[in-house]
Amino acid sequence: MQCKAIRDPVWKHIHIIEPLADAMFTCEFVRLSRIRQLGPTEIVYPGAVHTRASHSIGVYGVARRLLEVLEQRGAGEWLTKSGKVSWYAAALFHDIGHFPYTHSLKELPLAEHESLSAQIVLKDSIASCISKAGGSPEQTAAIIDKDIPVNDSETLFYRRLLSGVLDPDKLDYLNRDAYYCGVPYGVQDTDFVLECLYPDKEKGITIDSTGILAVENLLFSKYMMYRSVYWHKQVRIATAMMKKTLYAALTKGLVAPEELYQLDDEGVFRLLDTLEEKKDFSEKLCANRVRNRQLYSVVWEGLFDENNAKHLALEDLNKRTQLENQIAESLGISSCDVVVDIPERISFESNLWVQDEKVQFTQSSTVFSAETVSLFTKNLRKIRCFCKTCYNNADKIKKIAYFFEI
Repeated sequence: MQCKAIRDPVWKHIHIIEPLADAMFTCEFVRLSRIRQLGPTEIVYPGAVHTRASHSIGVYGVARRLLEVLEQRGAGEWLTKSGKVSWYAAALFHDIGHFPYTHSLKELPLAEHESLSAQIVLKDSIASCISKAGGSPEQTAAIIDKDIPVNDSETLFYRRLLSGVLDPDKLDYLNRDAYYCGVPYGVQDTDFVLECLYPDKEKGITIDSTGILAVENLLFSKYMMYRSVYWHKQVRIATAMMKKTLYAALTKGLVAPEELYQLDDEGVFRLLDTLEEKKDFSEKLCANRVRNRQLYSVVWEGLFDENNAKHLALEDLNKRTQLENQIAESLGISSCDVVVDIPERISFESNLWVQDEKVQFTQSSTVFSAETVSLFTKNLRKIRCFCKTCYNNADKIKKIAYFFEI
């Protein structure tokens, strides 16, 4: 089947099967071109204006290269023509249901974006393109959404490829985000990575000891990108301010979850503009300030402590809102002028099987032990309190700290 060549700044030419390329002109996919991959990160890195659409195309390109390598190394024994096209489609459409404004909507009482993606690929506009390309929309949906019951071994194999240690998603976003932010931390030697991989029907992929370096580089790159880009202090402030506004809109019944699912970045602000006159929605000021790049200031921060009951409770957004109200009351300010932020739990997947050493990666001849990998998250995850006013008064800072310390 004929392919359409797409010129990409990261991967150069990416050849997309024509019916799948046609799906890129549907309203569902075009929406991704209006969602920035890194949301408010351009506040810190002005070049970070790349989109979910360009990322999705990049994942498709890496996914095709990955499968070609695995097929040459024996995976062809259990791969079907229809399954391969379904895999390509899953890579291209894995984020088609993604929320706008990057991770500001994470933790909110919404459906998982993978579930939304799976529902969208079953709609006729996308499903017909997948079918014309020779794939199965149902299999594509099942590869994307792990909650869909599956017994087919080929589909399960693709699932493990799409989400794992060295998956196409990470290989694209680390390289792409580093490229557009102008930082070196996320760059991967993708050619070397692909050469290190071997197919396994049950595990998805494995490596031999020469591939340990590739995993080490990816793990440290991910850590550095979280530290310098994804969880940069200014990015966290903007993200938390938007989350405060949207959580308030949802919990107060001003917005229904379904109204958010198919919005783009500007659509979020347009929706909030319609709520401008609503009473008891002072939280809208947070979103307005983000829109105008008037961010709050950090007045307290500390590492998240798993042994601190106060910290654990704050993983609940409702408890977090209650704390913001208490802090505001103690300071004599409006509750919309206080935001508490805790980054969501993340994992640094490292469970690849090393063939020649016959152990998992963290038990292999690497310096990245399980304990070392766990420290990545521990050192990155900080609780912060942001306020509209920057407080330098020692008594006020002590008053704020009281709410977080044992």
